[in-house]
Amino acid sequence: MSLKILFMGTPEFAVPILNSIHQSKYELLGIYTQPPKKKSRGQRVTSSPIHQYAEKLKIPVRCPDNINLESEYNYIKGLNPNIVVVVAYGKIIPEKILNLSGITFINIHASILPKWRGAAPIQRAIMNMDKETGISIMKIIKELDAGPVMKCEKINISNACNYETLSKKMSTLAASLIINSLEILEKKNEKFISQDSTKATYAKKINKLESKISWEDKAKQVVAKINALYPNPGSWFELNGSRVKVLKAKEVNKTGKPGEIIDDKFTIACIENSIQILELKKEGKNTMDALDFLKGNKLKIGTILSGS
Repeated sequence: MSLKILFMGTPEFAVPILNSIHQSKYELLGIYTQPPKKKSRGQRVTSSPIHQYAEKLKIPVRCPDNINLESEYNYIKGLNPNIVVVVAYGKIIPEKILNLSGITFINIHASILPKWRGAAPIQRAIMNMDKETGISIMKIIKELDAGPVMKCEKINISNACNYETLSKKMSTLAASLIINSLEILEKKNEKFISQDSTKATYAKKINKLESKISWEDKAKQVVAKINALYPNPGSWFELNGSRVKVLKAKEVNKTGKPGEIIDDKFTIACIENSIQILELKKEGKNTMDALDFLKGNKLKIGTILSGS
């Protein structure tokens, strides 16, 4: 008898994984996701990417504000899935639900556990200039991202990777790994290996205050932050009273005072080496190449930018 699956997820990262399960031989009973939220300055209420995709698939969706309610416990118990697949759902699953008999709860996590447990593993790996990351599929326990791992596959992080490109690669990998994992679970051939918690590191949620560029950092650290926070919330600095979000930049072997504009190619000095801005978005304006920006905005070489 084929496995019955309940899916819990929220962001775009989870969509290919949901689609992979939907297209498999397994029965998708329903989907949990975060409730619609107000976004942007217009405060328009927007459903999560998973919610929108589930509606296209015509699969029942639940988005409770509080999953700890007795009604949610009874709903999941009544569905009686064999497996609950969780991918960046954004809520802690109550221990009472985890203890439901006959259900295996597995989580797809975007790191090589026990490294980068927590909310922002992809961003933290890029910011830390890690050379590799991966997808871990583990059993969910009460402690955050600490359950035993049944499958892990690594993926390289190149210097050109940003959050958007790396996230897509990892999501595609996870979409493949989940089907293989479900086949293993169906045959009851799974082997869960305990994590070494002494080696655990934590990927705390990105704080918007972190997104401001500090010219006291090394150029390679600034570029890593720009890549990690692309496209949102983005890394920024102030120029002539306006906020400029840097979308793409490269490290160059030039020196100056931290925060100094050192040439007419939009090169800014850091504590070690400099960054050359390649693509940007000025506050209230569209995205543009740095060359196009410079045609209408003359830089004063020698200016020291704030944040230094």
